[in-house]
Amino acid sequence: MKADRLKGYLYAVVATIAFSNIYIFSKAALNEVHLSLFGLYWFALAALLNVAWLVYRKHHRFLTALSKRQLKALLTLGILEILTTSFFFWSIQIIPDPTVTSFLGNLYPVILTGMGVVLLKEKFSRMEAVGAFLALAGAFIVSYQGGTSLSEFFIPGAGIVLLNALFAAIASIVVKVNVREMSPEIINTNRSVWLLLFSGVMVLYFRPSLQISATAFMNIAIGATIGPFIALLLIYYSFHYIEVSKSSIVQSMKVVFVLIGSLLYFGTFPLVHQLVGGALTVLGVVLISAAKLPRLTREKVADSKGSE
Repeated sequence: MKADRLKGYLYAVVATIAFSNIYIFSKAALNEVHLSLFGLYWFALAALLNVAWLVYRKHHRFLTALSKRQLKALLTLGILEILTTSFFFWSIQIIPDPTVTSFLGNLYPVILTGMGVVLLKEKFSRMEAVGAFLALAGAFIVSYQGGTSLSEFFIPGAGIVLLNALFAAIASIVVKVNVREMSPEIINTNRSVWLLLFSGVMVLYFRPSLQISATAFMNIAIGATIGPFIALLLIYYSFHYIEVSKSSIVQSMKVVFVLIGSLLYFGTFPLVHQLVGGALTVLGVVLISAAKLPRLTREKVADSKGSE
């Protein structure tokens, strides 16, 4: 049992390091390549790797056994992933420092928790409320840049990150409700294929030059391999051995790796108030995730029974 839990934490840590590199290598590529062309190369490689892994694991056999409900869920997820990922990479392109984008991305668990309460009738604990408040306050501090009008009040791209977090949370709800019995390989391959098709349509619409530099291709190749292939699969695998809440706590530390990578790769470093706000968002995510730990949940149940 301890070996399984250790394996789960190891998956979560490696996934967190891999996922943080998405911010770095995608930013480096997007500095040179049009967003639509970036998506075409990025998800062509991601789809190729995921399809190969799907076949290697022999999970392609389960595709013919999918029910109509599951197929509809995969279609819905495909549309949501297109929206989520488009807003994600758009924000990466607009916001100069990937660390700031990562800080603002911590709004995702706040929105997901709120949706769980509203849509799934989940309970909202005091610890989660405090965590949500800290994460929201931190995101406000990170995105604040002054100014008198609404357009000048927040940094460019802050609203796009919010939309990314919103659609990511909706996608997570769909996964939680509809596709629990599907393997990570099928879910991940579905995501990559839909995003590849969408990127192809965008390339036909914008018609950018298909030629890219060797450095841009290298950044895309590295990022697409460790991001939409390795990182997402390892996150799913970690769920098999440890609770989602524990995996989420580990994943909240990705901002540390993004911060180091941004400093080494781009020479960028957040402003003092952005660091403070970012620390608040991380603390908020940790509290939200910790509130869902089984031990704390059992204590809440015992307290409620004791007060009856």
